Amino acid sequence: MEAIDRFVDVGFAMHVREWQPLQPAAGKRPFLLVHGLASNARTWDAVGRRLALAGHWAIAIDQRGHGLSDKLDEGYDFTAVTQDIHTLLDKLGWAEPILAGQSWGGNVMLAFGARYPGRARQLIFVDGGFLHLQKRGPWETVSAELRPPQLNGTPRTLMKEWLWQAHPQWSEEGVEATLGNFEDMADGTIRPWLTLARHMQILRAMYDQDPTLLYGQVQEPVLLCVADEGGERAIPKREWVETAVAALPHAEVTWFAGAAHDIHVDRPDELTARFLQFAAQA
Repeated sequence: MEAIDRFVDVGFAMHVREWQPLQPAAGKRPFLLVHGLASNARTWDAVGRRLALAGHWAIAIDQRGHGLSDKLDEGYDFTAVTQDIHTLLDKLGWAEPILAGQSWGGNVMLAFGARYPGRARQLIFVDGGFLHLQKRGPWETVSAELRPPQLNGTPRTLMKEWLWQAHPQWSEEGVEATLGNFEDMADGTIRPWLTLARHMQILRAMYDQDPTLLYGQVQEPVLLCVADEGGERAIPKREWVETAVAALPHAEVTWFAGAAHDIHVDRPDELTARFLQFAAQA
């Protein structure tokens, strides 16, 4: 099943990838799939296709500044990006869809649920939604640690080799989808779609967001799908997740042992199965 690429006017041209079920089933709600920081809609390809095969309409988006969507200089705070999604839902005519976001996209879903209660039927946070960057230290330290590497001018073939080395279990589709984070240049090199300045604007917005102030404002049921890396690295994450589950009015969590942060690329079959199980409760 091939995705349909199109653009929707939400105040700017937002690129979406759409999977329509061959046999739409009554009562099966549509899914909106939202990527993480410096990522792109194509990383949801495997999940979107599987959701459609199960009878759900699915759309993955490129958020502003990312992928093929317009490259705006401003509007990378949570107020703006949640407004983008709200406008898109109105344009699509979707009433109470299921919204899923990965990493930063999960925190976008948290902000959306707090700002627009009742607009979604369910929310899904994929290794995000609980990210609390202030807990990592002062902004100067966090911004230095999370500042992205300079990848402009990197040969595409080399970037692909690095991805295979880091994730040898990924499919060719998953690697190519992740390469969609970059613009292919005429000389065979790549350039991130998201500029450094805009990347840092989003990081700052994430740093300023306190998830603990938002959990209690979310009335929809929430599913947290969390990558469990194990070891000491997982300790802060477990604390953040426990805090989220305790504070969210209706929440459940599924841990994916040994999964990569990009669970939707790393474990699309398992993740989609969990999505469908959760959706059946709607």
